[in-house]
Amino acid sequence: MQQLLLDLLPANPPTFDNFVVGDNARALAEFRHWLASNGLSCHLCGEPASGKSHWLAASGFALHDAALDPALSKLESPLQLAVDHVDQLDAKGQIALFNQFNRLKAAGGKLLTAAVQPPAHLDVREDLRTRLGSGLICRLHPLSDAEKAAALAAQAEARALKLTPEAIDYLLRRAPRDMRSLSAFIATLDHYSLEHHRAITLPLLREVLQEAL
Repeated sequence: MQQLLLDLLPANPPTFDNFVVGDNARALAEFRHWLASNGLSCHLCGEPASGKSHWLAASGFALHDAALDPALSKLESPLQLAVDHVDQLDAKGQIALFNQFNRLKAAGGKLLTAAVQPPAHLDVREDLRTRLGSGLICRLHPLSDAEKAAALAAQAEARALKLTPEAIDYLLRRAPRDMRSLSAFIATLDHYSLEHHRAITLPLLREVLQEAL
């Protein structure tokens, strides 16, 4: 359902500027410091929809998703490598990432990884777990519903959209829960409202959601 919605929404590339920080201000500061430093590795952990994939994409690193390619068969040799869902690597993928870690260490590169769990709790080979745990570890916290509602209200206000608290509550209950999808939906709602010359009402919100989902 989430992918169907994203396919219909306007492009909204993840950046650090459009990331809704919430309780992640300290983690984000540490992460951006790591990006500018000579540090070798960083691991992002946290619940789904906490922002890990957003940070991976915003980093500008060559990005690989182990959920789609558990063997990392399409992996090349970038100096800045990001691997999402490292907990889903198969045996070949774990060996490939272990070798990439050592190559990047020798070349002065950087490795960014992400999973729900921190390295110590990953079900991967011990030598890879140790290496992933040797660098910076950032735990991300998902936004509360109140924080999401406030962020959506601010985004709607910036677009001069009249979005009532009831409409925001409906959106939070019916749409995908991650902020990227929610923010993109606000942009879609704005476009739809202007195109059809209709005010934002609950019936309109239901109509756009049904079309998108």
